[in-house]
Amino acid sequence: MIETWIDIIFNIIIAIFLLSGTFFLISSSIGLIRFPDVYTRLHATTKASTLGIAGLLIGAFLFLFVEHGIISGKLLLAIVFTLLTAPLGAHMISRAAHRVGIKPVTKQRSDEYEKAIQKEKQQQK
Repeated sequence: MIETWIDIIFNIIIAIFLLSGTFFLISSSIGLIRFPDVYTRLHATTKASTLGIAGLLIGAFLFLFVEHGIISGKLLLAIVFTLLTAPLGAHMISRAAHRVGIKPVTKQRSDEYEKAIQKEKQQQK
């Protein structure tokens, strides 16, 4: 069957989403292994894996829509929930790590969150 130009363009767009999603997931895995502390590992895995999973799911959604005419509500929900829950989960994990007392490897100029916690503790007394 001879493909039209629009089919070729859609296939290229789908391939771009799938390849970029794969790239971000691989870079997320490398960041998890390479970085030294909880905060940088969490940053690398959350940012890259969120983009990676979203890219793969968008590519799958476009493939189903273009090739089969299916609009998948489950894929749309998966995209939305991934984009919403991954950053929130990472924030909660980093906040818990900070409250437990895990320090970053690199020296920071100031710790605004620590100041806010101390101020909150003083107000509670």
